[in-house]
Parts: sequence; structure tokens; C-alpha cells
Amino acid sequence: MEMLRKSLVKRVKSFREEVIIATKVGIRGGYKPNLSRKYVLKACDRSLKRLKTDYIDLYQIHFDDLATPIVEVVNTLEELVDMGKIRHYGVGHLPIEAIKEYCENGNPLSALAEFSAVSKESYESLSPLYEKYNLGIIAFSTTGRGLLTGRFKEKPNFEDGDIRVIDPLFQHERFEYGLKVYRKLAELGKRYGRTSTQVAIAWVLSHPEVICALTGPSTLDHLEENVGGSGWNISKEDLQELEAFFKKEDELLKKKQKKSIRRILSNPLQQPQKSFTDLIYVIDTAISLNLIAEEQVLPIFYDLYKLKQRLDEKGIGLKLREIQIQLRDLISVNS
Repeated sequence: MEMLRKSLVKRVKSFREEVIIATKVGIRGGYKPNLSRKYVLKACDRSLKRLKTDYIDLYQIHFDDLATPIVEVVNTLEELVDMGKIRHYGVGHLPIEAIKEYCENGNPLSALAEFSAVSKESYESLSPLYEKYNLGIIAFSTTGRGLLTGRFKEKPNFEDGDIRVIDPLFQHERFEYGLKVYRKLAELGKRYGRTSTQVAIAWVLSHPEVICALTGPSTLDHLEENVGGSGWNISKEDLQELEAFFKKEDELLKKKQKKSIRRILSNPLQQPQKSFTDLIYVIDTAISLNLIAEEQVLPIFYDLYKLKQRLDEKGIGLKLREIQIQLRDLISVNS
């Protein structure tokens, strides 16, 4: 990765003004959030040096540092703009209330949000901020982490270490829903001579709040296919057809998800890895369905995630059972 970065920096030097360079700030020492004025200024200088450039087009706050007031962070970012070291700043994976506070105290250009035809929650929460503060959305995971590419026809067996092993998108009815959406996009793509991947990207770009759709190609062919997701438009009629499809399928999905939550929280837990993945699914799904506030369940999530590397230990089943009971006491799925 470092060699790739150096190669890219060298290649774009001759046409730097035509390239938008974005980078992030927020973590010190690999684990602790730090957005103090001293750290942000120092981190920016380090990034300029590593990127061999005089300015950064978009400097993004990537973590929430509760020890540093947001107004102080905004003042530091505005100082960097005045110094000419950055041209714009944005926010990344932050609680919605923190993002609102950045908008109220400063002028962020953008917010990062996971957004695809199978994952719309982050976009829906940020969309009102576009109207009120002209906050653009930089969408990532625009093909549902590969789910909308047609690569998966049945439940995949990912290698150890692949985050999709526990990703809720690939669990239970969410995966079946994803396959339905893929088939719909592939069907629509035939009308335009496009792949499902290109339709998925074009659909994300059809939203006026979205100023950029990020992709993660692993080969030149994938890159060329992804580029083909821009430069054309899905017709108004086809967009309306997609919205009607999503409305119907989303309602069915929500009903099935509530049943899954009840089942997982009521039935005896089985094999530790599956139990761990199921409990992650419960937490993520309960938040997305507004069955529980994120701040309520985060302490339980952290306790659960700490067990990820200990699932082979003796007695781990009891700890998972304790978390199951805690979640059952907190989450109501009667409706």
C-alpha cells in the first residue's frame, strides 16, 4: 500500500491541479481519537509531506474526540484553510448530532456515508443536512461490498479476516434481500447495456446530495467497469420503478428482520462464531429499525466485540448468553 501511495504521488505531480486529494485525521497512535489543535496542525503537516503537495483539497475529520470541543476543531480547520494548507474540510464516521454541530459552527463541504441500494440508513439520516447546510455526501460501499455486482449467487464462505464474515449485509434475510436487489439492477441494466455494478453506482449518483461515489476496484477491469457507472443517467421513469420496488421490498425486509431478532434473542445460542455473528446482526438491525438508540446499545456492542478473538475459549458461551439477555431486556420487537 505504501509503495502504491508513493507511485500515485509521483505520477500526479505534473497535473496536480486536475486531481482532488482527500485524506483523514483523528487518530493518534493507531487507536486513540485526538482532534486537539496541536495534533491536527501537526498531522496536516505530516500529510502534506507524505503526499508531496502544498495543499490538501479535502481534509476529513474521521473520529469523534470527546475531549476536544467541536468548535475548537472547527477553528483549527478554518485556520488551516486560511493558511492555504487545506481547501475544504469534511466529516467522516461521526454521530449525527456531532455532524450537525460541525455544520452549525463551521462550513464542512461533505460527510462520508455508507450508501447503496442495499444500505440506505446513513444517507437518509444525512439527507436533511444537505437541504439545511448544503452538506454534500461522499458515498462509500456503493455496490454493497460486492453484493450488487453479481459475484454472489449463494451465501459465500469468506476467508478468515474478511469483515464480511460478520457483516450484517451478508446475514439472514439481509443477504436474500441483497440478491433480490441485485437481480432488479441487473434486469434494469439490460435496458441500458450496463452491468448491475454500473446501475448500482449510477443510482447512488442520481441523488442530488451525493457529490462523489467511492469504489474499491481490485483490478483494471473492475476500475473500468466502475467508471462506467458515471457519465450517464437512469431515466426518471426507471428511477420511479426502482423506488416502488425498494418501498415494497424494504417493508417486507423489516418484518422479516423483526422476526429474526425475536428468534435470535429467544432461542438457545449454538456455536460461538455463529452466535457472535447473530448478536452483531441483532445490534445493527435494531439500530437501523429504530428499535433502540445507538448510544444505549454501544456499551453492549463494545463488550461483545471484545470477545471476537476469544470465541474458542472455554466458557465463552456463558458470556455470549449474558449479552443475549442484556439485548433481550433492551430491545422491543412486539410491533
